[in-house]
Amino acid sequence: MEVSAGHRAGADKLDQLIDWCVRVGVREVTVWALSQENLARPPAQLGGLLDVLADKLDALAELHRGQSLQIRVVGRHAELPPRLRASIATVEAATAANTGLRLTIALAYSGKDELVDAARSLVRQLASEGTSPGRIAAGITRDALAQHLYTAGVPDPELIIRTSGELRLSGFLPWQGTDSELYFTDVYWPAFRELDFLRALRSFQQRRRRYGR
Repeated sequence: MEVSAGHRAGADKLDQLIDWCVRVGVREVTVWALSQENLARPPAQLGGLLDVLADKLDALAELHRGQSLQIRVVGRHAELPPRLRASIATVEAATAANTGLRLTIALAYSGKDELVDAARSLVRQLASEGTSPGRIAAGITRDALAQHLYTAGVPDPELIIRTSGELRLSGFLPWQGTDSELYFTDVYWPAFRELDFLRALRSFQQRRRRYGR
């Protein structure tokens, strides 16, 4: 299988995930489609991956325009090629008024970068409000910082599913996932089935959530 074919299989899996979530009543879902580290791939690999992502966002915009799915794309997008940035703008605009399942897609995303960007944004806000340098540190609180995360306004995830057999989160939602339940599976994302999805949900339902207490 060509590398681009594998990428397309992974991108197309998203359509199935959306259907599964709708059927069981999930209202919020976040998927990590491209990390900042992925941008360091060899140009031949990266170009194909970015084209797949742009094609997928264009398809989602066309399919869900005026329907129920609302899509937001988060991450550092300045380094992405113009076509992919245009696809991001198109899919967000096409689904902005939708009120059903809210899908957040992390593109060019790094959890560490998100925290840095949130801190910088909060400091800029405090400075623009005339907060003195000596008082800015006191204004950096948990609640204030959370309002500047990429996912501000989106509930923290209750469950994080990691595919491919890796037993780590690789920097995915480090702030938001503090109290999330974690589910790891050996299945690779393109081969992820509805059965695997339901197993993850069943495991979550059987847990007693303690929120660190």
